[in-house]
Amino acid sequence: MSFLLYFVSIYKVQKDMAKKNHTKAEWIKILGREAYSVCWEKGTELPFSGKYNSNKNDGIYLCVCCKTPLFNSSEKYDSGTGWPSFWAPIEEKTVKMERDTSMGMIRTEVSCASCESHLGHVFPDGPQPTGQRFCINSVSLDFADKKSS
Repeated sequence: MSFLLYFVSIYKVQKDMAKKNHTKAEWIKILGREAYSVCWEKGTELPFSGKYNSNKNDGIYLCVCCKTPLFNSSEKYDSGTGWPSFWAPIEEKTVKMERDTSMGMIRTEVSCASCESHLGHVFPDGPQPTGQRFCINSVSLDFADKKSS
């Protein structure tokens, strides 16, 4: 079984961790306060503070809440912004994008399509081939290293 197929099968089993299945207190216990704030209150971690900003390992980035595979390390690049940046998700259907007018600006919010947890934002200033920069909070992600599978 391929690495990606393995994680797709795992996320289907763990999909019961959707937001509706846990109280706020349970989510804080599972994720910690900062990740809860980012994932369920649409917060943002401080730039250059996330554990995956400088991660160069080969693997798959998963939703920290439901374990859905979201981004492949081969689409990650250093945008210099202080957050992990990707030029594309693993599949378009794994992320949900919505207009966000909070904080006095217009941008596009990115959330997990499976559980609807907040991931970050996407901007039209990324590299080719997509020209997109998915700017994602590290605390909203988990990482499955190919070396350990």
